[in-house]
Amino acid sequence: MNAIKRNKSGLLFNILHEKCPHCGKGDVYEKGTKLFHMPVMKEDCNVCHYHFDREPGYFLGAMYISYGLAVAQAVAAFLIVHFGFPSLSTIWKPIAILLVVLAFAKKNYKLSRVIYIHIFPW
Repeated sequence: MNAIKRNKSGLLFNILHEKCPHCGKGDVYEKGTKLFHMPVMKEDCNVCHYHFDREPGYFLGAMYISYGLAVAQAVAAFLIVHFGFPSLSTIWKPIAILLVVLAFAKKNYKLSRVIYIHIFPW
């Protein structure tokens, strides 16, 4: 049998580079999507043919991960703005936080799904 060895040593690398949870070589998302379009997730891994989308509603749990990432980024942005720029007017602090959360929204969407399939592989 020609089995592909599962790559557990580079788990963080695989998550950050959006690689397959089974082989760690194939990409989870299509490359070259346009800036303002939603990312397109592949059906299967090109290398090991691991099926990414299990069933309808499989990625509902990824919303919690995405929420956690957004909250962590908002807290970090607040701390940087509040302590890094103490003379900044109060109105600009929530605007800066909102801009940070919006800037990372697409990456959070992709990253949360990749983290989810690495937490719950089949």
